[in-house]
Amino acid sequence: MLLTFRARAEATPGPVWGGLFREYWPNYRKWWAKSGSAARPTWLEGRDAMRKYMPEIVPLYEELVEVAGGKDDQARFLSYYCPPPYLSGCSQAIWPGGRPVLVRNYDYSPYAFDSVVLRTEWQGRTVMGMTDGLFGLVDGVNDAGLAVSLTFGGRQVVGDGFGVPLILRYILQTCNTADEAAAALARIPTHMSYNVTAVDAKRQYVTVHMAPDRPAIVTHAAVATNHQERVEWASHARFTATVERERFLLQRLTLHVESASRFVSAFLRPPLYSFAFNQGFGTLYTAVYEGRQRRLTLHWPGKTWKLEMRNFQEGNTSVRLPDVA
Repeated sequence: MLLTFRARAEATPGPVWGGLFREYWPNYRKWWAKSGSAARPTWLEGRDAMRKYMPEIVPLYEELVEVAGGKDDQARFLSYYCPPPYLSGCSQAIWPGGRPVLVRNYDYSPYAFDSVVLRTEWQGRTVMGMTDGLFGLVDGVNDAGLAVSLTFGGRQVVGDGFGVPLILRYILQTCNTADEAAAALARIPTHMSYNVTAVDAKRQYVTVHMAPDRPAIVTHAAVATNHQERVEWASHARFTATVERERFLLQRLTLHVESASRFVSAFLRPPLYSFAFNQGFGTLYTAVYEGRQRRLTLHWPGKTWKLEMRNFQEGNTSVRLPDVA
């Protein structure tokens, strides 16, 4: 399978974002309503939840809804409030060297993936990251040098809360430091369990274990895979090798500090790199965020793509994924 990644920039919501949304909307609409549209919250419930927990970005949300078309189902989707359950793999870690470098593998289905790096200046804050649903982000960095990424937390509990990609968008729109990110992650409800790692320009970092049914746990762990303090979903843990990946990364952190390039190269090989593409958990990309440089470098075996926030170059690049029919 040939997967094309796109890099796009638009300072304020307009024809670029609107065009992408119209392209992706038919598939997202089917996904959003797959358990019946009545099962999803109303647009008013979603907006009110945003006003309670993320009031700073409500004007941005309302602007995006209008650009998207202003319809009820679009407003409900873009609120990210109580979305359908979804699972991913993923590994992420902070390089133990002297500068802030966040490295992550995103393991997910290539058929349910935006494959868009978007640079925006929404509400006066520059953000660059990999989109989900075109409003949310699965990883990204802002102009303060704060970088964030997520992994699935390995639990089956679903509750009332936001899809974590919108929470990451909120963090990058409103926070400057890892401590600020931790405070926001601890108070915003999530609909499923996720681990979010944030590292700022001073190399202060946190990993927050979020869950819909218990308080968030703020840690200073430099590694996150697909469980939280302990494995709670054994079959998922075995399938994704979450414990093995965590041990592998922790071992690398305890050894002598290796170069950033060698640290990144480990993400391009098993056990961190996953070939389970036909099962929806293959590694779609490795992202390296260098917060001080406001830089994202995407890696695949034998290929890289560098994107600079300050000198962002739009374009496309294609990657052939193995073992995908």
